[in-house]
Amino acid sequence: MKNSSRTFLQRAAIAVLAASAMTLSGCSSGPSAGASASASSSAGNIVTVNNVEPAAGLIPSNTDDLAGWKVVTQLYEGLVTFDAAGKLVYADATSITPNADASEYTIKLRSGLVFSDGEKITASTYAKSWSFAANAANGQLGAAIFSTIKGYDALQDENGDKNAQLSGLKVVDDTTLDVTLAAPDSSFPYKVGDVAFLPLPASAYKDIDAFGEHPVGNGPYKLASWSHDKEIKLVPNPRYTGPRKAKNGGVTYELYTSLDAAYSDLLAGNLDVLDSIPSSALKTYSKEQLQTVSKPGPGFKSFTIPQNMAHFSGKEGKLRRAAIAHAVDRETIIKKVLYGTATKATDFTAPTIAGYSKILAGESVLDYDAAQAKKLWKQADAISPWEGTFRLAYSADSGNKPWIDAICNSITNALGIDAQPLIFSTSKELSTAIHNRTVGAAFIQGLQSDYPHPEGYLVQAYDSASADGKGLNNGDYKSAAFDALIDQAARQTTLDGAIGYYHKAEELLFEDLPVIPLWYTNVTAASGKQVGSLSFNYMGLPDYYKLTVKG
Repeated sequence: MKNSSRTFLQRAAIAVLAASAMTLSGCSSGPSAGASASASSSAGNIVTVNNVEPAAGLIPSNTDDLAGWKVVTQLYEGLVTFDAAGKLVYADATSITPNADASEYTIKLRSGLVFSDGEKITASTYAKSWSFAANAANGQLGAAIFSTIKGYDALQDENGDKNAQLSGLKVVDDTTLDVTLAAPDSSFPYKVGDVAFLPLPASAYKDIDAFGEHPVGNGPYKLASWSHDKEIKLVPNPRYTGPRKAKNGGVTYELYTSLDAAYSDLLAGNLDVLDSIPSSALKTYSKEQLQTVSKPGPGFKSFTIPQNMAHFSGKEGKLRRAAIAHAVDRETIIKKVLYGTATKATDFTAPTIAGYSKILAGESVLDYDAAQAKKLWKQADAISPWEGTFRLAYSADSGNKPWIDAICNSITNALGIDAQPLIFSTSKELSTAIHNRTVGAAFIQGLQSDYPHPEGYLVQAYDSASADGKGLNNGDYKSAAFDALIDQAARQTTLDGAIGYYHKAEELLFEDLPVIPLWYTNVTAASGKQVGSLSFNYMGLPDYYKLTVKG
């Protein structure tokens, strides 16, 4: 199954290719919350955390921004969730069982599931919610991820029947839903963990926009109030029986226009938890009187060398790509430029993703080795002598200049060639050039999926079906061997079986190097000393339900 993944963070990566992989968690769009709302955060064990104003109503299938994701995933529960290591945990489902080639699945639900208003949740609830989300007539931003289900194409008429259902969904009884896919997809049990697959109650369909302002969900929290551009208050849902039972008296999202303002509130004791440290404080935040965190997260950072760049195709291209991979001193850049807030890449996914590996064949090409880099470059010169400047594109508004300069200097020093940044004024300008294939240089790219499965990284970024502007394969890498391995992975009926093929596919990527892996952007966060526990989920965000504050 190709080019079916849809995650808001993947789509965001197109728009911010030159920006940090954690840009979304650091963006802001709402006035600074005052200290008064937060000063008594310990009262009733209410935890205050940072956020920005969500881009739209709190509707799962229409959420494509991180601000909305933070809230929606607390108000709703899905078939599955994931632990901090990215392992699948059943929530509303008790099992999701594939047929022999992973083209059909039988989903079993727990009995007794209800929304916070008492409405019963059944297999029909899920079938109707998914069909509503997939139906183009309903205009949901998350619709594309349902293309993996049979009948999706028939629902892509924007003027069609809003109540039309996906033909691939069959309700057997209240706790059994059979799903027929358009093609084999072993990642489906993980894919249903995407925010778009969360269920909606019957009240949502009467006026979906109004519902988004006053949502009724089935998650660990209920919405208490939403003061636009100021704060969003959540309280525990007493009807919730899933694996994320709230350990606090509620979560209040303070909405900021500036991450620096949120950081100032944290330092002043007016905010309990900050989920992303502003660039201005990365060098010093660990020295403050705070509980601080810096650990590998789900963001994969690389730079892409387009397949049609002069000197970078065929045998010559393979030699030069490997030489450049060896020429980047990742560990020094991470230590001296990024202040330890990243982790050297060892594969093409991320540490919180199923199947992440440090021991793939070919991974050593990411080790800094100037002598080997020169040797490979010389071998390439014997095929066609190098001329000109190696350029690495980024945008001036990304804040990435220090480490882009460091990469170029490292390549220059190792290979003895001229390597220079190519600066675009804005991320939008660079993204447009990349999309139009007019960038004329290598370019920075980040990738992150909101379900922790390798399919969300490897298919979108390297499969041939995702090239030519159809996905995130912006270098237009095409390999029949890679595609065949991805197809084999899709047909497996166990995660381990699929991961075996994904690893083989990644080992092929280490040979071809369509992108040069750099590092995984760390989760950088902090909390006040009053916070009793600080843990993070597979997305690199706080486990809100686990947060507590000392009275």
